[in-house]
Amino acid sequence: MPWRTVHATFTRWWRDGDLYALHNDLRQQVRTADRCEPEPSAGIIDSQSLRTAETVAATSRGYDAAKEGKGRKRHVIVATLGLLLAVIVTAAGIQDRDGAGPALERLRDWYERITPIRADGAYAGKLVTWAKKHVRLTLEIVKCTDDVSGFVVQPRRWVVERTLSWISRRGRCVRDYERLSEHREAMVLWAMIIPMGRRLARSASPQST
Repeated sequence: MPWRTVHATFTRWWRDGDLYALHNDLRQQVRTADRCEPEPSAGIIDSQSLRTAETVAATSRGYDAAKEGKGRKRHVIVATLGLLLAVIVTAAGIQDRDGAGPALERLRDWYERITPIRADGAYAGKLVTWAKKHVRLTLEIVKCTDDVSGFVVQPRRWVVERTLSWISRRGRCVRDYERLSEHREAMVLWAMIIPMGRRLARSASPQST
């Protein structure tokens, strides 16, 4: 198939909202298959920086001092099963708490049942007050214990870390090649659509019954 046809379809699906509709329908089916309510009631937020290719405009890139790298950052909010709820892509130099604002606004526009959002210490401070006042979301900060050294699995927050690893399994999501940040968001959606489709297919197969 000619690449222009593929690109035109990709762009149209994103512009018309078809991609989000497909993704969200699959997520509801997965939740129902797991005997959960179709709509989530809680979420977890985190971010992940990744390097960008030369095709990405310099104006949409930034330097992440914490990760010591230049590129873009994806801010994701997931439900307690690890399924994606919202994604926002920014320059890597944007602080987690600053990128969280638009992501939380998008979350509130789409999901009325959600109230608690769990986050790490990077989201503490003014964002907690802002979220409560402007989007009626309660940020629950989960911090590491000071007297523990090395890697420690944080309660609930490990779910979003697992989701980020799922996304990174897709070659197109290991590095950012997209000229437009919204196309990067679309790639994240596709990265979650694939495993959800496979998960549903396995549950519907004769061997699983």
